[in-house]
Amino acid sequence: MINISDIEQAALRLKDVSISTPLIQNLHLDGISEGNILIKPECLQVTGSFKIRGAYNFLSQLTKVEAKKGIVTWSSGNHAQGIAAAGSFLNIKTLIVMPNDAPKIKIENTRRLGGEIIGYDRYSGDREAIANEISRIHDSIIVPSYDHKKIIAGQGTVGLELAKDSISMGLPPDQVLIPCGGGGLSSGSSLALKSLLKNVEIYAVEPSNFDDTARSYKSGMRQRVNDQASSICDSLQTPIPGELTFDINRELLSGVLTVTDEEVKEAIKFSFKHLKMVVEPGGAVALAAILFGKINTKNKITAIVLSGGNIDLGLFNDIQLS
Repeated sequence: MINISDIEQAALRLKDVSISTPLIQNLHLDGISEGNILIKPECLQVTGSFKIRGAYNFLSQLTKVEAKKGIVTWSSGNHAQGIAAAGSFLNIKTLIVMPNDAPKIKIENTRRLGGEIIGYDRYSGDREAIANEISRIHDSIIVPSYDHKKIIAGQGTVGLELAKDSISMGLPPDQVLIPCGGGGLSSGSSLALKSLLKNVEIYAVEPSNFDDTARSYKSGMRQRVNDQASSICDSLQTPIPGELTFDINRELLSGVLTVTDEEVKEAIKFSFKHLKMVVEPGGAVALAAILFGKINTKNKITAIVLSGGNIDLGLFNDIQLS
């Protein structure tokens, strides 16, 4: 089982690598919510998302023999960039299985950071099977994108920082909303938050077309989305929750919220206009949940995570003009 000590150790490893992103407030958003909203902008993080945290925490613990073999992973883009950056910092070769239709900015940044990309069709290919075959051929180490203790502990540093900073501000949240794909960020952060804020309520937020965690939470068993499901939220297109992540989320979450693609687009527009931040679709789901009243925020302190900001310019422009 992962505990707060694992997350605190991850924070020490990340001290000179990742950014301790601030908690910010916005008067306009507070007015809309009729409460206090604390915003943790991981879109300002190294590589533009929280993923560097788990990636570096994993790679930095490889033995010299393992590091020499290199690693292989799969990702729609943000984990890919985190892995490529961590590999560059640690001089470890990184092979990354990415869907051919991943956002151009994520593909370009992954290559720029030193990652070698193996493309596949997300609707007909099996990215984990491809990665496993590459690992067999090259004897490389597999790095899961979310369902691993070291990844979860690294992502949990988001919740650790959020809890500590909110306490320092005198604004410990009543509830926290966290974007959820495979569940690494929500599960790791929940562990940290619950260790420091015993009574906080934590909600995962998903795209309505990729509501596997919502349905799994309701049924008590992991549920898979339809193979043909699609969403603008490319970073949250995980078909089924992880085994480790769901075990934690099932125990610690107070619930799971969902938002539509149209609501996400409005959140992206709001973030640019009022927060002066560029946020990608998957990174905007928690903000969308606030803007569209998915949870009661009146007279409450609510913290949200903006988990990433890697969005193609064309899509961003289309959303702003819509």
